[in-house]
Amino acid sequence: MKKIIYSIFLLLLSIQVNAQVKVESSLSAVEMLVGQQVELTICATTPPDSRVDFPKEGLMPAGVEFLGAIEKESEVTKDGSVRHSRSYVLTSFEDTLYYLPPLIVKVDGKEYKTNKLALKVLTVDVDTTNYEKYYGPKDVQNNPFLWNGEWSVPFWLSFVIIVLIAITYYLYLRLRDNKPIISKIKIIKKVQPHQRAMMVIEEIKADKMIMSENPKDYYTKLTDTLRKYIEERYGFNAMEMTSSEIIERLMSSDDPKSLEELKQLFNTADLVKFAKYSTLINENDANLVNAVDFINKTKIDIPDTPTTIKEQLSSEELRSKNSRLLLQITISVFCTLVLLLFGYVLYCIYELI
Repeated sequence: MKKIIYSIFLLLLSIQVNAQVKVESSLSAVEMLVGQQVELTICATTPPDSRVDFPKEGLMPAGVEFLGAIEKESEVTKDGSVRHSRSYVLTSFEDTLYYLPPLIVKVDGKEYKTNKLALKVLTVDVDTTNYEKYYGPKDVQNNPFLWNGEWSVPFWLSFVIIVLIAITYYLYLRLRDNKPIISKIKIIKKVQPHQRAMMVIEEIKADKMIMSENPKDYYTKLTDTLRKYIEERYGFNAMEMTSSEIIERLMSSDDPKSLEELKQLFNTADLVKFAKYSTLINENDANLVNAVDFINKTKIDIPDTPTTIKEQLSSEELRSKNSRLLLQITISVFCTLVLLLFGYVLYCIYELI
């Protein structure tokens, strides 16, 4: 009794497993022309984690050729089963109706057969009675070479490009040989009036020969230095005024004591220059010291402001600079024109080829 119950249980379990496995096949087209291709797709629906082995080529009838297999991804159905698929590419070159036998698919080692299929191969009807209407393959046709309107434009534009390149290269050589003209800028540090006067007095002090041999030149240089200093310091034309006029102009602004020493210096200088007055060495030194004291008492320190002077170019240098600028502009224009024409020629050749 136990053996009978156990056998019935195994039979029911086998029926349930078989009911979960489903194998089917289909064609992408039931008819095709000679030489065309169709796909034979085999689908196996199995429980999850089942092992499915599809036939590698399958047993095809004579006249049907197997070209290759296409693997497809598995899909999960709504009830939880897994759908496995594989396609086989078939072709035929004989027009007839082919019977495709069932193919064997193994699921977990057990064999399952697909359904039977039929494939109809058709041919193209040919009217063999009027065979003279059909011609063989023609030779390769040689297209005529058309100069006007096709190749003439790229040819002449290429010639223009060559000429422009030659001219541009010549202008570049001219530009390279023509050195650039650069305007020079000088920065001059302004020397203040008292500094300039003291530098001249230092030169007079260093030249003792003038002081001993020619007092007239000594006092002339000393008074001229003071006149230039007064002119730059006070702003009136002291070089064209007499000594008394200079003293009168300075009376309103300077210390009378320092002006008295300056007046004595100018009087001594006038006597030496016009009356041939002979002075002593200590008298010359005293007058030099008085001149230095007057400058130190009346000087005004102005902050140094360097003066920038741009050097003016000559007319020839201006012409050279303008011609160089014109060459640079012309070379730039020619280079741009050459690039544009070259691009257009390439486009024309591409269209013709």
